[in-house]
Amino acid sequence: MMRALVMADEPLAQTTLATVLRARDDVESFDVASDGVEALEKLRHEAYDLLLLDINLPSISGVELLDQLRAYLRSIPSVIFVTAHQEHALTAFQRHAVDYVLKPVSRERLSAALERAHGRHAAGAAEGSGDRSALAEDVVRRPPWLERLPVRLGGQVRLVDVSTIDWIEAADNYVVVHAGRETHVLRETLAHLSASLDPALFARIHRSTVVRIDRVVRLQTTQRGDYAATLADGTTRVLSRTFRTAFEQAIGRRL
Repeated sequence: MMRALVMADEPLAQTTLATVLRARDDVESFDVASDGVEALEKLRHEAYDLLLLDINLPSISGVELLDQLRAYLRSIPSVIFVTAHQEHALTAFQRHAVDYVLKPVSRERLSAALERAHGRHAAGAAEGSGDRSALAEDVVRRPPWLERLPVRLGGQVRLVDVSTIDWIEAADNYVVVHAGRETHVLRETLAHLSASLDPALFARIHRSTVVRIDRVVRLQTTQRGDYAATLADGTTRVLSRTFRTAFEQAIGRRL
């Protein structure tokens, strides 16, 4: 059973969230805070398993609140962001958010997010024999590598599993993510996105290209003395001298 804290300042959002939470058998109880200050006060005195946070609120944003919690709470609850702002999705998942639900909130979409939160809560309880503090400390120690990449699809945010990504290329102030037969355009810099990816899985081979290491199937020298990296899907990209050493270390060999 989960205890939840809802941080939302809009009455309609509070009503929708409360209605869905009351209908669930896996939610023991929930409290509501209208701003970040009130939420912090409740979190200092009560233990919660789940936070439903808006991004933009008076006094402190949901992201800032989560960052502050890591400074003084041993037990970090699971987090679902509920917001009207699509552009903060990457930031949310860098902080291991369970889900990112856009307003206006549909009950079906919120229920799916709560199912995911319940699954994480149940797994943590089983692993830690009920010790939520041990699980939370493990989450805090874990490097914040992205597991799912939020991309816009019309008026929704779609979550793309990072494991499906083959390579990523820069395109001015955007990046183009190639995942199998699909491509997704994301308003983000390549440098910032690559810093969020596990370096054991991804490597930058050019100022405009990041590849998943295990998708590289062949390396050939070019007439200019660079290397051409061929991926499993047949794509060939230049491995520039600037990134050669780092790529050698990533794949554990010397070219």
